[in-house]
Amino acid sequence: MKKTVLLIAILAYYLLPNMIFAQENETPEWARETREQKAKRMAWWTHDRFGMFIHWGLYSLPSRHEWVQHYERMTAAEYSRYFENFNPDLYTPREWAKIAKAAGMKYVVVGTKHHEGFCMFDSKYTDFKITNTSYSKDIIRELVDAFRAEGLRIGFYYSLIDWHHPDFPYDWMHPECPHLEGGTMMQIDTAATEKANETRNIKKYQQYIKNQLTELMTNYGQIDELFLDFSYYEKGHKQWDSEGLLKLVRKYQPQIIVDDRMDLNNTTWGWDFTTPEQTMPDKWETRKNPKIGLEERVPWETCQTFSGSWGYHREETSWKSNRQMISMLIEVVSKGGNLLLNVGPTSRGLIDDRAHASLKSMAEWMAVNSRSIYGCTEAPEELSRTANTILTYNTQTKTLYIHILDWPTFKSLRLKNYSGKIQYAQLLNDGSEIQFKEQDNDVILSLPLAKPNTEIPVIEVFLK
Repeated sequence: MKKTVLLIAILAYYLLPNMIFAQENETPEWARETREQKAKRMAWWTHDRFGMFIHWGLYSLPSRHEWVQHYERMTAAEYSRYFENFNPDLYTPREWAKIAKAAGMKYVVVGTKHHEGFCMFDSKYTDFKITNTSYSKDIIRELVDAFRAEGLRIGFYYSLIDWHHPDFPYDWMHPECPHLEGGTMMQIDTAATEKANETRNIKKYQQYIKNQLTELMTNYGQIDELFLDFSYYEKGHKQWDSEGLLKLVRKYQPQIIVDDRMDLNNTTWGWDFTTPEQTMPDKWETRKNPKIGLEERVPWETCQTFSGSWGYHREETSWKSNRQMISMLIEVVSKGGNLLLNVGPTSRGLIDDRAHASLKSMAEWMAVNSRSIYGCTEAPEELSRTANTILTYNTQTKTLYIHILDWPTFKSLRLKNYSGKIQYAQLLNDGSEIQFKEQDNDVILSLPLAKPNTEIPVIEVFLK
């Protein structure tokens, strides 16, 4: 047994580096970078932690979900009424930018084209675009200029799916895909679908994507994040030519960070961060590194909505409370992630009143508590968490932030195994001292009887 283990160890010592080198050689030359180089490229993003997502398009007119064309199986002719009537005459991007900045958001990711195929920018490669509507102006240009003026970084969302393009092949998701009579959304007429796809050329569609991404990467200055959406069983890296797309993007924007939805997840170079959607991971996101065959922590950004829809939904009622939104931001950071929080403007160009109110609440909290978010991450394992609290930690300043979800009744908070670790503590919202004493191996913080006037109070603890 010992000889077998020794032999395995010797083989691993000599062969593993060669195996890793061989896999590294499979990384395209244009995509190679060290861990340190990648960390430097993503440093602004891992520091800022909080961004605004914007889903806005023709689907804001029906206002009953951004997938309304798919859900209701609308034909292109039926859907065209939204194109003919889209006129966001109340659109004020400078106001949007001020709202985002006040809420503590440091970057924006705006939809340039969703699955419906309608372009919110002035593309040379389609007539199905904002500049051919009554509005006539390039919405993306206006938004980029406004948000950049407020100091926010710029990101673009672009759908790889396109239900309007004549060369995008039919599949069960396509609103006009031939379905079995009386069948569900997924029960397509296979023979009829194959027949209909004979006139559709995926290569032409690939070029269309490349042409539009070239426009987006060259016409709007520095783009900091790109969110390409999305791959599924019928459409993946082969249909998108994902490697070709990423190579093109990096050619024009080498500093950009790109999401993980191009079906290149079996590589270490085809994505920069993972994107859990409408869910909260129970811990820091991990992925298996194909070079070493082991799970490792990766950068991650969860995209979330105030309710159940990304686009404006007039009758959506499942809205999260202000407290839920703030605690969600805290929890994401406590697990080493970013929060991309979505707004779905109305067809006239206004941010929904409900979203506006929630963002105002977040602005009030972030105004005095943002130090517990920016530059922070998961707390070290040796710092135990007390019930009803969430911890974040700034590795540069060695500062711990204790977010108290349920204010203690008896004017104290016990931190187990913190003896000898604390230099000074204060309430973050007003900078008032929190006295403490050591008892056995613990530290007991003396808290005011009344809960501080902030949605979720934070204690800032400077460690020795």
